[in-house]
Amino acid sequence: MAFYLFRKGIRKLPGDVIKAVTIPEPEVIQGFGSRGQVGEICKKAGFQSVLLVTDATLFELGFYKKVQGSLRAQGIACSVFADICSEPTVDVIEKGKRQALACEADCIVALGGGSVLDSSKIIAASARHPQWHVTHYLKKFALVTKKTLPLITIPSTAGTGAEHTVGAVVKNARGVKTSTVVVGLDVPNVILDSELTVGAPQSVTVWCGIDALSHGLEGLLADVDSSAEDIEKSRECVRLVFENLAVLLKEPRNIEARQKMSLAAFYGGNAINRQLAGYVHAFAHSIGGLYHIPHGEAIAYCLVPVVRAQRGVCAEKLAALSVFCGFADEHDSHPAAIDRLITALRQLLRHCGLPKGCAALREQDYKKLTRLINFDSINYSPSKTFTDEEIHRLLEQIAKGD
Repeated sequence: MAFYLFRKGIRKLPGDVIKAVTIPEPEVIQGFGSRGQVGEICKKAGFQSVLLVTDATLFELGFYKKVQGSLRAQGIACSVFADICSEPTVDVIEKGKRQALACEADCIVALGGGSVLDSSKIIAASARHPQWHVTHYLKKFALVTKKTLPLITIPSTAGTGAEHTVGAVVKNARGVKTSTVVVGLDVPNVILDSELTVGAPQSVTVWCGIDALSHGLEGLLADVDSSAEDIEKSRECVRLVFENLAVLLKEPRNIEARQKMSLAAFYGGNAINRQLAGYVHAFAHSIGGLYHIPHGEAIAYCLVPVVRAQRGVCAEKLAALSVFCGFADEHDSHPAAIDRLITALRQLLRHCGLPKGCAALREQDYKKLTRLINFDSINYSPSKTFTDEEIHRLLEQIAKGD
C-alpha cells in the first residue's frame, strides 16, 4: 500500500520533468530514396566530415551506399561504422565514439533501427566530450553541455520513433539494458525513406506498426498538459496506423502506405518526447523482458486490456479519438464511441495475426511481474495508478486473451 501511495503521489511528476527537457525539432524529409539527400543537407549545414553509423545487415544489403555516395558527391568525408548489433554494448559504442574522433566527425548520420539510432545518440554525446567514457552518458539523465554532435537520423523501421526521441536504451557496463534521457540531443534532420522498409519481414512491419500506434494512443491518455499540436499529432499517429497497417499486410510493396507508416512512427516519437508512454509499455516491458517476447508483440497483447481499464478516467479522450479515426460520430455517446474504437483495435490485432492470449504468461510469475510493472510505471504519467489487484486482473486478461 505504501508503494502504491508513493506511485500515485508522483504520478504527474514524469510529465512535469519532461517539459523541462529541450526536445529536438528536426526538419523532416520524406520520400522513397530520400536518404540520397543527405549530402545536400550536410553541405548546406557546413559539415565537412561525417561518421555514418549503421548495422551489419543494412551494410551487407548496401543501403548505406546511397548515403555515402551523396556525401562524397558534395565533397564531404564519410567514415562508416557498421558494428551496431541488436543489443549494443558499452564497448561497441565506445568503439564508435573513437572512430568519430579519429575521422574528426562534425556530424553523425544514423541509418538503422532503434539500436542504431539509440547508440548514435550516445556516440554523438560522448564524441562531443571525449574526456568522458561513454558510461558517463548512461545515467537516468545525461546532460550534454553545448549539445551533442548534430545527428541526422534515417530510420529503417516504422515503429520506435527513436529517430528523434531523447531517450536511448543500451546495455550498461554490467550488461543490463538501461534507459537514458539525453538532455541536449541535437537532431537537425530526420529522413523518412520508405525504400528502407519495403523489404522488411511481415512480423517487423506488424509489430513496429503496433508499437507506433501504442505511442500515439498512450500519449493521448497520459495525464500531461499537452498542446493542441501534440494532441493532433498523436491522434494522427493512431489514425495513420489504422488506415495503413492492414493495407501493408495485403500489399507489402505499397510505397504510399509505407511512407505513411513512417510518418506515424515519427508522430509516435513526438508523443514519447512530449507526453510519455504509460501502462501498456509498463506491462509490455515487464512481460517481454521476462519471457523474451519481441517488444511490439508484447505491446499487442497488452493494448486492449490496459486501454479498456482506463476508459472510465479517459472517456472523453478515447471518444474523441474514435471520432477522429472515423469509427464513431461526434453525436455518439462516449461509451458507444469507445466501444467502436476498442472493437476496431481488436479487429486490427486479429488481422495482424495476434494469438488470442499470451500463452507464455504463468500465474506463478504474477507477483514478480506486478513488482516489475509497478517500478516501470514510475517513468510515466498515466491517467490513473493501478493497484496490485488491478494489475493481477489485467495479467489474467492478457494471458487469456482479453
